[in-house]
Amino acid sequence: MSTGPDDMRVLVTGGAGFIGSAVCRKLVDEHGALVINVDKLTYASIQRSIDSFAGNPSYVFERTDICDRAALDAIFERHRPTAVLHLAAESHVDRSIDAPAAFIKTNVIGTYTLLEAAAAHYARLSPEARADFRFVHVSTDEVYGSLGDKGRFREDSPYAPSSPYSASKAASDHLAHAWCKTFDLPVIISHCSNNYGPYQFPEKLIPLMILNGLDGISLPVYGTGMNVRDWLHVEDHARGLIALISKGNVGETYNFGGGTELTNLSVTELVCDTLDRLAPTARPRRSLITFVTDRPGHDWRYAIDASKAQRELGWRPMRRFAEGLTETVEWYLANGSWWSALRKRVHAGERLGLR
Repeated sequence: MSTGPDDMRVLVTGGAGFIGSAVCRKLVDEHGALVINVDKLTYASIQRSIDSFAGNPSYVFERTDICDRAALDAIFERHRPTAVLHLAAESHVDRSIDAPAAFIKTNVIGTYTLLEAAAAHYARLSPEARADFRFVHVSTDEVYGSLGDKGRFREDSPYAPSSPYSASKAASDHLAHAWCKTFDLPVIISHCSNNYGPYQFPEKLIPLMILNGLDGISLPVYGTGMNVRDWLHVEDHARGLIALISKGNVGETYNFGGGTELTNLSVTELVCDTLDRLAPTARPRRSLITFVTDRPGHDWRYAIDASKAQRELGWRPMRRFAEGLTETVEWYLANGSWWSALRKRVHAGERLGLR
């Protein structure tokens, strides 16, 4: 592939979300790529996450639902992207238990609609432009289901999704794969482990524990807290996704993991200790930990083998978890104006996913 990052016009779906905004920020600030952010601005899409580059001439925002084929066709025609990074998705497992329909609509129907629009755009390109075009479909390690105490997910691990969320993402993976095999759309699929870092919506584990800890309210840990997750800093993940555009092989899948396996209880305790150090109170935050009814269908353990990405892309995680967690807590402490309205209007730390 001849096109480098500096020559790219990248259509990013979900670019006002947590991972999407990190990708947009890196593409604009570090690569000078033209970024077309397609986002319908759901509850978890925060425009303030993209304020730092909103006025940049290399950035365009299109408020559009990926289920709207006519709107997508117009965007492809108007901007003629050289690559698509598809991150738009409903992503919170607990919400998928409460209300699965939105996950099927966005993650399955939306991905199908985007694939069709991209395929139509691809068919109109010159042979030279086709050689450079890439469609990166961003997915999750949750499509693989649950691991026991040993082993790691590889790119060829069988699919066994447990939740409506992971099932919808598995379906979208299969659609992306089929559009590559049947219609020759140059698709690359990625799976990642749990992301963390600045700008993450407050319903996810780490920001939830940070903000509940600041408010001095219960820190809910599901079940025994012994479920294990691998943690990847969002900036490391963004680097990997951008590398796929120029270095990834069409038709292949790549796994991105942070190489940091921790129980949910350990993560919560680390958040507590970090908060106590940076924003001390008379009462240690660990005393706020409360064990609550486990999530239905809760996967026991996720772990990623990222050796393929390291070998073929030259990618590896750069942030150590302890360092990244401290920086994340510091960011939430310094950016109350970003999250305070969300806590009041959208999610105040209440329990979800017990339908």
